[in-house]
Amino acid sequence: MSMIRDLRAAVRPRPSLRKDSGSYDTTRDPGTPSAVVDCAVYRDGARVVTPEPLTPHQAMRQVHRDGGFVWIGLHEPTEAEFSGIAGEFGLHPLAVEDAVQAHQRPKLERYDDSLFTVFKTIHYVEHDQLTATSEIVETGEVMCFTGRDFFITVRHGGQGSLRALRHRLQDDPELLAKGPSAVLHAIADHVVDGYIAVADAVQDDIDEVETQVFSPGRKGSPRGTDAGQIYQLKREVLEFKRAVSPLLRPMQLLSERPMRLVDPDIQKYFRDVADHLARVQEQVIGFDELLNSILQANLAQASVAQNEDMRKITSWAAIIAVPTMVCGVYGMNFEHMPELHWRYGYPVILGVTVVICLGIHRTLKRNGWL
Repeated sequence: MSMIRDLRAAVRPRPSLRKDSGSYDTTRDPGTPSAVVDCAVYRDGARVVTPEPLTPHQAMRQVHRDGGFVWIGLHEPTEAEFSGIAGEFGLHPLAVEDAVQAHQRPKLERYDDSLFTVFKTIHYVEHDQLTATSEIVETGEVMCFTGRDFFITVRHGGQGSLRALRHRLQDDPELLAKGPSAVLHAIADHVVDGYIAVADAVQDDIDEVETQVFSPGRKGSPRGTDAGQIYQLKREVLEFKRAVSPLLRPMQLLSERPMRLVDPDIQKYFRDVADHLARVQEQVIGFDELLNSILQANLAQASVAQNEDMRKITSWAAIIAVPTMVCGVYGMNFEHMPELHWRYGYPVILGVTVVICLGIHRTLKRNGWL
């Protein structure tokens, strides 16, 4: 029962993570041509320490001889690099093709002796200011092959490293003793926790844009914001949605349908992952709807601002029409015109024109046109 109670804590970050990479460093050496970043055998929840790094073939021989399971981590393998491992573990060709080519939809596929699971990892890209070209989220992929005595991860993209997760699992032998399904749950929980963190960060960006849209500008009128910012944020939310929504059904299957490759004690905790994922999905759908409303409000404010500008232009045109008309009349070359030869004719006409203009200005301002 202690393992079950501590299951959630085991796969989440701890304040005092081991900083030394030790013999199970999963960072890929740029000078190493192999795509295998780590290969280890786990027996009774502990990593089997060997003098030299194991090859997948050697690790599988140890498992067949002494028991346990092997966990192999790969990063962006080529078809040639992965073909030997696929043959060693009997992986289905269709799943192997998906793992090599990447750009797959989150899914769960069951084959005779293995489960193939695809996760989309999401990383929030920090930025000082949201612009029409800002990258908000960056995606990667983690593909998992779960067998009776093996677990293989294929990672694509620069984000979503499983190094810290492997360290935490190795610090919890009771959990690792449950076998490959415990690793599958840990990765699923790790990925969904990443979704939650990204959703909170995206919420802050949306709140900022919403504040800009409805913040009063000069003289209390709404100033709005650049529609390109809203549209870019909407595109990033759509990419987030494509990672979250398709994964909900696989998590429900893992939590509800008995599977011989998933330990019963671990299976019930996939329900917790599915619940968290459903919450994130609701958030992302809400983000999309809210951004639609914000975009419409911003466009409506732009239309209102244009109408206000047109009303002001029309008002000043009406005021200017008065002196234009008077000057036009008295600019005609007629000899006999009213007050043409009167000594006070010019100041009187000028004063009448000013009074009329002031009266029109006051009336328009009182009606909100100026």
